[in-house]
Amino acid sequence: MLSSNSLAFLKRLLDTPGPSGYEAAAARVWREEAQSFAEHVRTDVAGNSMAEVNPKGTLTIMLDGHMDEIGVIVQYIDDEGFVWVQPIGGWDPQVLVAQRIRFLARDGEVLGVVGKKPIHLIKPEEREKASRICDLWVDIGATSRKEAEERLSVGDAGVIDSRTLEFPGDRIVSRSIDDRIGAFVVLEALRRYAEKPGKARVVATATTQEEIAWHGGGALVCTSCIGPQMAVVVDVTFATDHPLMDKKEIGDHKMGGGPVISRGALISPVVSSLLRGAADARKIPYSLHAVGRDSSTNAEAIAIAREGVAVGLLSIPNRYMHSPNEMVSLSDVDHAAELLAETCRRVSEDTDFTAR
Repeated sequence: MLSSNSLAFLKRLLDTPGPSGYEAAAARVWREEAQSFAEHVRTDVAGNSMAEVNPKGTLTIMLDGHMDEIGVIVQYIDDEGFVWVQPIGGWDPQVLVAQRIRFLARDGEVLGVVGKKPIHLIKPEEREKASRICDLWVDIGATSRKEAEERLSVGDAGVIDSRTLEFPGDRIVSRSIDDRIGAFVVLEALRRYAEKPGKARVVATATTQEEIAWHGGGALVCTSCIGPQMAVVVDVTFATDHPLMDKKEIGDHKMGGGPVISRGALISPVVSSLLRGAADARKIPYSLHAVGRDSSTNAEAIAIAREGVAVGLLSIPNRYMHSPNEMVSLSDVDHAAELLAETCRRVSEDTDFTAR
């Protein structure tokens, strides 16, 4: 079970805005928590945060959870003071309709509401068409461009204004589960590893820009800086235990059924075996996910960094991904942290990551 202190930290982390490229506030929350137990805590030019335990270990393991969430960015302010935005990361514009937005402006947060033409005024033939982000605007209560620009600027980022909720059945709901939950898991795993360290130097990282990372994002920078022999990426995957999900296409991953261990593509079979062995030994539930091409996570960038890194991928089943109300099971989060810590303890200078 997660401790009350860990759960309180998780809520702070989830509620702090941090869209891609604007992760600084959330990263500060993460580093402040890391400083309570890690031996070294630092950041870098890309905004990545790193926390280290057992710095004299015989080899280095990197635990990666990306810090950024999807958001919006101010593109244009019109003469009437309405704000027009573009997406940061992958949005379904339908979930933006009628939402509240928290912008991160120079003098503090600015709240706005997403506007759309009322249903009464939409012609019948148009009503069935999906909204596009270019058809939506944000109203911050300004009456002119000048008034709006006194509070907000082109290039200011924003997130949906929603707060973390605890649900029955040991579940938690937040707009930023993807992948603030991964950043939490790697730090919680590091905390547990610090209580009973193994042979390895372990560095937990909260990396940046994954949601926009066609170039590898902060994880690529971080990997080059740390120099790991092994890495485990912690991200979310699609929970398939709700209506209209095709298990034949995505796999069978239930909330509360444990974390998901990936196999295939650039995933190291050695690291996958270490994760499965630790889970079996500790009787930690898990499911398997097949990766035929790419995982759409930081695993690909890390695997080909430097001379190559043996990478594993551990995922948390997540309902309603990229929405204001992503949902995960806290038992899956707890099991993922425990599995990571135990896997790190099983690695020594004798561990051979060479593909054979």
